[in-house]
Amino acid sequence: MELHRGRLIDHIQLVIKDLGASRRFYEAVFQALDVPMGGEGKDYFWADELFVSTADSEAAQGKLTGRHHLAFQARDRTMVDAFHRAGLENGGKDNGPPGERPYHPGYYAAFLLDPDGNNIEAVFHGPANRSASSVKITF
Repeated sequence: MELHRGRLIDHIQLVIKDLGASRRFYEAVFQALDVPMGGEGKDYFWADELFVSTADSEAAQGKLTGRHHLAFQARDRTMVDAFHRAGLENGGKDNGPPGERPYHPGYYAAFLLDPDGNNIEAVFHGPANRSASSVKITF
């Protein structure tokens, strides 16, 4: 078994109302971002550092999470555009179309609201060199 982890966050859990609607949305945007789905069960699914479950899952303890902002890294502007299209076609709502933002030079992002109102972003920070694509953990 292998896991690939990013820079800061080990994992995030979103507790959602409608598993099917959320699965359709996240499968589409992750496909656009070239992130494979990790797995699924009766009341959850996961990909990379994101775990999405219903309130009935053991980890959720019967409570929905509030609104969150999650930003996923994209390799280029084309991937940000594809993320936005895929999300809109699969139950997401526009919360900021693809374009440059004033956060720093080259910051190109798009924002969607997922089926539960979470603000989901894809961002390309402009041309840069990464020391590694991810941290690889092997068991």
